[in-house]
Amino acid sequence: MDVTIEDAMVHPFVRELVEYGEARGGARAVLVILDRREISVPLAARQRILACADQETLETWIARALTATSVDELFD
Repeated sequence: MDVTIEDAMVHPFVRELVEYGEARGGARAVLVILDRREISVPLAARQRILACADQETLETWIARALTATSVDELFD
């Protein structure tokens, strides 16, 4: 019996894991961009970024990370 992604996504546990993975990837993207741009990320900011599970917020932070001159500009 084949199970599709759509079938699996009806289970709250599976859906939560997928959403967690997407958020984790978005948070890592923010940190990678800032690292490549040599912008220092204090521990508290790093923890805030990694704790974020809201896709819209993470997408905003990714866009801001591309042009920010400091990590504080992500959160403004």
